[in-house]
Amino acid sequence: MASPKKKLQGLVAATITPMTEHGEINFSVIGRYVDYLVEEQGVKNIFVNGTTGEGLSLSISERCRVAEEWVTEGRNKLDQIVIHVGALSLKESQELAQHAAKIGADGIAVIAPFFLKPWNKDVLINFLKEVAAAAPALPFYYYHIPALTGVKIRAEELLDGIQDKIPTFQGLKFSDTDLLDFGQCVDQNRQQQFAFLFGVDEQLLSALVMGATGAVGSTYNYLGKKTNQMLEAFERKDFSSALNHQRKLHRSLRRTDRRHESRAVLGGTPKSSNVRGGDAQRRFASGVLSLEENAKLRGKWAAGKCHQPQRTRVSQPPLKSSLKCGKPWNLSSWVLCRFHTQPPCCSGHRL
Repeated sequence: MASPKKKLQGLVAATITPMTEHGEINFSVIGRYVDYLVEEQGVKNIFVNGTTGEGLSLSISERCRVAEEWVTEGRNKLDQIVIHVGALSLKESQELAQHAAKIGADGIAVIAPFFLKPWNKDVLINFLKEVAAAAPALPFYYYHIPALTGVKIRAEELLDGIQDKIPTFQGLKFSDTDLLDFGQCVDQNRQQQFAFLFGVDEQLLSALVMGATGAVGSTYNYLGKKTNQMLEAFERKDFSSALNHQRKLHRSLRRTDRRHESRAVLGGTPKSSNVRGGDAQRRFASGVLSLEENAKLRGKWAAGKCHQPQRTRVSQPPLKSSLKCGKPWNLSSWVLCRFHTQPPCCSGHRL
């Protein structure tokens, strides 16, 4: 893997956590997942155990094992592996940070505590400082996602003088639509050479104009190749082509209902969208699609009205197999089917 001193830039795939139909983590497909990202999507940086990976729905031991598998399988293939180590408990977050350093991760990221919330910048920085200190050799990134944490401290305010408190601070994962805040982060911290990683995939071109140096997102799992084309066009200042690529990406995403189908197709909550029973519903019941919603989604897919990721290594589309066995299709199922050595079967994508 790359030296920790290398700046994190370009596309970073927010990886899902592949699950079995019984809600257990399926480590066996992660190696093929790595190869797929590198060879087919041109994405060589990953963000593990974040929102897309449902890290906060996993136990501490599960998060450690998932991180270990990605680091092991990604060695000499991926450029950088950033592990999200945020938790409500400071001690648990520190434990995860120490573990990330021990296994050879390239960086750690942390969200703000979101139950007993920090009420000002100093309180939040003190929390982040304690976590970063647990892995003093690793680059540290703040994961700004106020829509989910409810912590409304502006990123621009937080970054002011942050390296004085956290010497290992290297950048920001900005998952918010406030481009004014993002632009001020970039404008006021140009000398520090921070990594400004944008986290709202559908607004990436706007963020590039504001100075984003990279992006972290779930759609780069399967739209990475197309998004890289936009980045290349922007880099060579072919703004017309870049805009055209962004519009094509929008058309792909517009076919997906962001509230419901994104859970099944984009993998925002891949485990919780799996309604095949077992542990998945108990872990994150609010994210589960009803049988009626899944039936409606499958109908749209059958009618060709939904975006469908490209597939390889399977002789039959996952959707078609799902329809035969009456099972819902989601990105987690797609990953499992795609990387499985046998075509998906009618018994519910057995692993």
